[in-house]
Amino acid sequence: MHVITDTEFGHFQRFIYDAAGISLSPGKKALVSGRLAKRLQARQLQSFSEYFKLLKSGDAGEVQTAVDLLTTNETYFFREPKHFELLRELAQQHRGRGQPMRVWSAACSSGEEPYSIAMVLADVMGESGWELIGSDISTRVLERSRLGHYPLERTRHIPQGYLKRFCLRGIGEQDGTLLVERSLRAKVQFRQINLNEPLPNAQPFDVIFLRNVMIYFNAETKRQVVARLVAQLKPGGYFLIGHSESLNDISSAVLPVAPSIYRKP
Repeated sequence: MHVITDTEFGHFQRFIYDAAGISLSPGKKALVSGRLAKRLQARQLQSFSEYFKLLKSGDAGEVQTAVDLLTTNETYFFREPKHFELLRELAQQHRGRGQPMRVWSAACSSGEEPYSIAMVLADVMGESGWELIGSDISTRVLERSRLGHYPLERTRHIPQGYLKRFCLRGIGEQDGTLLVERSLRAKVQFRQINLNEPLPNAQPFDVIFLRNVMIYFNAETKRQVVARLVAQLKPGGYFLIGHSESLNDISSAVLPVAPSIYRKP
């Protein structure tokens, strides 16, 4: 069993801050140790210091693996239902406008959020008239997102009508799992995007979800990330954050409409 020292933990704090803008508190020491220990084993290394040297040597694949392990957070379908009620209203207003409604699920983790969004948009607007991007820094969770295959316990918040219409229940070896239906999966474009770097050029969005991510950033990183994202939002567009988060002292470019719901003037 490898034990991580305070000095070694400090190295990984700096590593993930430089790579992803994420600030790891001292309370995350056990998480870092637990998640990276398997890499020490896989690479036959004797200490966390040796693993850190490997990351600094320019092994791009290992750097991505470490980023994947240190950035993954748990999520579930239809988290924070008020956001999906708002999305439904906005989709109803957008129908028949000629321009597609564009939505971005930033930091989408393993895909539950973008598929929840896709179910609402498909229900209201049908198969056309909307575009949806899901992005994350972690290639590992994006691979899981594209599969759209989940344990049943992660899906308990999906409304019954959507379960029947958009999901397939596993049988036999796949018992206890659920697969998002193929045509809905095909509607979501998954991309690897680091929110801590300049964003790729894209058409502006009507709605951006950035939920339960900012808790990992310090104040300055929050300001930079929010400024980049809000710049991609159409005037009148909505910016949704987690219920435990706030944009007070972070951005004046969007105005609060309700708790965790902001709008760009």
